[in-house]
Formats: sequence, C-alpha cells, structure tokens
Amino acid sequence: MPHKISTTRLLFVTLIIAALTPRSCLAAQLTTKTAQAFDEYVAAKEARINRDLTAKQNFLYIDVLRQDQASDAYSKLSHGQVLVQRDEECSTPGCTSIPGGLIHDWIGLIFVPGVSLSQALETLQDYDHDAILYPSEVVKSKLLARSPNEFHIYLRLKQVHIITVVLDTQYDIHYTSIDPGREIARSRSTAVAEVAHAGASDERDEPAGQPGDKDHGFLWRLNSYWRFYQADGGVYIQCNAVSLTRDVPAGLGWLIGSFIETIPAASLRSTLSETRTALLKQANLAKEN
Repeated sequence: MPHKISTTRLLFVTLIIAALTPRSCLAAQLTTKTAQAFDEYVAAKEARINRDLTAKQNFLYIDVLRQDQASDAYSKLSHGQVLVQRDEECSTPGCTSIPGGLIHDWIGLIFVPGVSLSQALETLQDYDHDAILYPSEVVKSKLLARSPNEFHIYLRLKQVHIITVVLDTQYDIHYTSIDPGREIARSRSTAVAEVAHAGASDERDEPAGQPGDKDHGFLWRLNSYWRFYQADGGVYIQCNAVSLTRDVPAGLGWLIGSFIETIPAASLRSTLSETRTALLKQANLAKEN
C-alpha cells in the first residue's frame, strides 16, 4: 500500500471482506504454505527484474508496448495522467490466487515535470515526514536506521473503507543507482501488525503476520519495486506493488470479487498521484526561493 515511496495505500482488499463477513469468520491464519508461495512468487519476480536490468532495455514498462501504444502512453503521462495496470506477468486475477491467500500485483507510472532525479530522491527519502506528505493514510512515520543506500522505516497506516483498520508496519528499502539518470529502489515489509484499539490507552499490536498467527488478514506482506528515470525535462516514476492478503471467504466470491479488481488499482493510482503532487509542490517552492 506507502512508505514514502509509498507502499502505504495499497491493497486492503479484505476490508470489504471484513465488512461483509460474520465476525466468527474474520480470523485468518497465515500458514507456512501461504508464506512460502508468496516468497516464491517474489523470488521469481525479482529474478526477472534483475534480468531486465542486466539487459539494459525497457526500463519503463510502457517501453515494451507497440510504438503507437507507447507514444499514446507517453502523451498521457506528459499531460499529468497516472497509468495503472496489472503487471504483465499477472494479467489475470487467477494467477494471484495461492493456497490460503491472494497476491496482488499492480504496476503504475507517472511523469513529474520540472524535477531532477536528485530532487525526487531527496524528497522521497525523507521518511520522517511521510505523515505530512501522505496524511490520508500515514498516521505516524519514522526513520529507524540508515546507511548510505539502505533505509529501515516505521509507518503506522490507517485505511478507512467501510471499516477502519490501523497497521503498524516496518520496511527495509534499498536504493541502487543504475547510471546518472536512472535509479531503482526495492522495499520489502519486515513487520505488519494490526493495531487493536488504536489511539486508546489499551492499544496493542495483534500477531504480526507470521506463519501460525491469526489476525484478520487485511495485509500480511507488502513489497514495492520502484524505478526513477530522468528524461524529457522531468522524472518518470514507476511503482510495481506486490502484496499478500487473506483469501476470499468461501461463498463470498460472487459478492466481493469486483472489489479485488478495483481496490488495488485505485490504491496504487492514489499513491502515485499524491507522489506527483508532493514533488510538484517541492519543485514550485524551490523555484520561488
């Protein structure tokens, strides 16, 4: 869903499930089999990413499109549109269904004019201010540790969709410079825990999504893979968000299946839109000063 490079607002599909399911059915268990299936999916994805980067071509996902489609996509980006679609390796909903869980894999792209790569990275790496830049979903944010290219961060996320869910999350983020005009970042969640009675004196973290734990399964894992490309007088920013949630309770697929299609895309679109807005604001302030 975003740490600063915005894993936060992604894929709380089962909020809808929770609103429509009897309370006795809410608990979900992350099994070792489910966790392993997600890890295998991620390993295959990261291997493909490494191959693509080694080949030094098609840095942005739209570059694999036919020439007319790519030209149309670049035109939309230049006019401020946010492009979002399922990642090409998972073009149908069925490919994300694993035993005991659902994998959500979406990719999106924006263009931010008037911003340099260094300016974009400086803003996006200011993790202590995520709650200011993303007030709709980030309640608290804190940089826990840092080395030159490594960040370990904490985010308290709040998602309101029929019901309210609060999550305490942590991420390891690694940045890699490809060349002076291109950078990538890989963010992996290291802890995700639902917060019971958030804001009250007796608030507490529920089990943190480890195999064997039982919680509501709103979010168990959240990885994101970012690409930054300076060109055309600005920066292209691409995000591929991959998350793991509980599966759909038996008998409710007909009722909530459409939400599985729409919520992840809407979440990623919102993430990228707010990222673009924040960077444009920073660029305008820099011009005024």
